[in-house]
Amino acid sequence: MRSRSQFQSHKKSTLLPLVCAAAFFSLLLFGIQSSFFSGRINRKIDLGKEKVQVSDLSPQELRSLAEFQTRVQQCVANRGLGLTAHLVDLCKLTLKFPEGTNSTWYNEQFKVFEPLEYHYDICDAILLWEQYRNMTTVLTREYLDARPDGWLDYAAKRIAQLGADKCYNRTLCEEHLNVLLPKKPPFHPRQFRTCAVVGNSGDLLKTEFGKEIDSHDAVIRDNEAPVNEKYAKYVGLKRDFRLVVRGAARNMIKILKGSNDEVLIIKSVTHKDFNDMIKSIPNPVYLFQGIVLRRGAKGTGMKSIELALSMCDIVDIYGFTVDPGYTEWTRYFSTPRKGHNPLQGRAYYQLLECLGVIRIHSPMRAKRKQDWSDVPSREMINRAHTAALHFKRGPDGQLGQFGSCKVWGNVDPDNSGPISGSSDMSDVRKHSNYSKWETMPFKSIRKEAQDHFKQMEGVSMYKIDGNKLDDLVCVRHSVNSKG
Repeated sequence: MRSRSQFQSHKKSTLLPLVCAAAFFSLLLFGIQSSFFSGRINRKIDLGKEKVQVSDLSPQELRSLAEFQTRVQQCVANRGLGLTAHLVDLCKLTLKFPEGTNSTWYNEQFKVFEPLEYHYDICDAILLWEQYRNMTTVLTREYLDARPDGWLDYAAKRIAQLGADKCYNRTLCEEHLNVLLPKKPPFHPRQFRTCAVVGNSGDLLKTEFGKEIDSHDAVIRDNEAPVNEKYAKYVGLKRDFRLVVRGAARNMIKILKGSNDEVLIIKSVTHKDFNDMIKSIPNPVYLFQGIVLRRGAKGTGMKSIELALSMCDIVDIYGFTVDPGYTEWTRYFSTPRKGHNPLQGRAYYQLLECLGVIRIHSPMRAKRKQDWSDVPSREMINRAHTAALHFKRGPDGQLGQFGSCKVWGNVDPDNSGPISGSSDMSDVRKHSNYSKWETMPFKSIRKEAQDHFKQMEGVSMYKIDGNKLDDLVCVRHSVNSKG
């Protein structure tokens, strides 16, 4: 009979090969997975825009991107109402509509009907949209001061019918802009927890979202959409922000009637006639910052989402026709007419939801329990963002949160600067609370916004122009000056 020591010795000698075999198998499996991802990407991906090869990514970065992409694919399958996501490589995917989808929108320029599939790079998309959470989307004096030739060149682009292509007379340009130009950002990232962005689709009349919309910390509306008792049960009554194109801005007095506090943000340019109206009303009015000026009249809904992301943790969208069966552009307060490309919009909004950027609310989605567990978690998004930053920006991606800051400015903490306004404003405006957002004590805003400001080391970030977020104007404030 074997002794106890002999038995233990035999047991160890038996287990050791098994442990070694298991370890070898694990390493082999990991190697196969890494080779699969690396081989798949290196074969198919266009490395023209990437700053590093896939082989330069760490195993953890590869896993983070692969897991994120898989979750996005699953999310589209669960939430896309027929849309499916097809993976191309570690960053690229294609969203496809099911066969039989009615493609009725005809592109007169290219003589084709709208396609049933759309191609996206989710690495680029996550870098773009996550950056908006750190951005300032209102034009300020500090931006014009910091941007090279900000006053001479860029300021002139924001003034209609100036009579010159540049601000050779800065005093004249300041007279045009002063009435709606704050010194510093009046709004801050993470200032609100929940925001509702309300589009104008006729789909809003199919579901009574009114009370749900009004339950948000802030509500953002577009252009001339009416807010009254007639539509209250469909679109709510809460009025906090309104983004308008130039044409709608001409009717600002009518649009803002009934609210002294609704903030009007003009998407493109100001105008002498606009300024005269602004001087007569009690509402805060500003210019949006970060548009492609030559296309300033397009995509107000998308710019409203950008505005919301720059202020809000959670962005819920309503009235962005995203359900199947859409054949024309409808508005809840007017007759249908031709307009934006519906299938392309449906695909992109669905992608944004599955990237964790927005949450979609629509008639068909209202019939089911809204469960967001299939959307990537904040932790998963952060890991994917870090990996995408390394992959797309290379060494620049390792420079931290200020890697895209190409132009720097500094604000004197002892000089708060002027608030928006002018000496010839009406008594109505002078005695109103139009400047409340500019003069609000920093300690009174949401704690999460204060914490974010400190995390960003007191830096405000602005687009230089258009949709590029690689080159930013960054203005540093004193953290201590904010208290």
